[in-house]
Amino acid sequence: MDASANRGATTMPAVQPVHLVRPEEVPAAASSLVRAFYDDPLLEYMFPEARTRRRALHRFFTLQLRQTPKERGLAYTTEGCHSTALWVPPRTGPPGAREMIAQVPKLYILGRRAGAALRLVQLVEPRHPRKPHYYLGGLGTDPSWQHRGLGSAVLAPVLERCDREGKPAYLEVSVEANIAFYNRHGFEVIDEVSVPETSIRLWLMWRDPRPSSEPEDT
Repeated sequence: MDASANRGATTMPAVQPVHLVRPEEVPAAASSLVRAFYDDPLLEYMFPEARTRRRALHRFFTLQLRQTPKERGLAYTTEGCHSTALWVPPRTGPPGAREMIAQVPKLYILGRRAGAALRLVQLVEPRHPRKPHYYLGGLGTDPSWQHRGLGSAVLAPVLERCDREGKPAYLEVSVEANIAFYNRHGFEVIDEVSVPETSIRLWLMWRDPRPSSEPEDT
């Protein structure tokens, strides 16, 4: 998922420092992610009822933010939680029973759309690269804070780690206009998926690690 850099505000040269999401910041980060993803086509597909979407998205992102560190994930945010990136580090094997059980509350939040979400997973998962990699599960910037470099800022810590460790990174983009943003950070489209009976398309993007001497494009 992504809602990183397409609408919004006047460009600002200064970039705020980033840090791992603190427990007390979860409500603010979740609210910012709701605003970022509210009209994302993939999230609209998963939460189609406009009158309940905002509340359901807030529950969904709150759960994501609280579970990420428990699942060895990394959630980086800016001061004020205006932009947040959710990462899953490389796996050494298939998910264990505890990790699979942890997904059950997410299906509960989806309610009647759980079946549609599972079909989407079945469509995308076979194309998910098997080579160990860092997976960007979501990046969202509050619409009123977009075009200020915050999306680049929350990407930077893990992309720097990828380069340092010699590990690739992977993500799925649901908004075509955001492809160029990720291209600037070294990602390239490797596949494309269309969701049956919808207009939704997903672009699967891969980034090989960069040599340490090559500067990161910000």
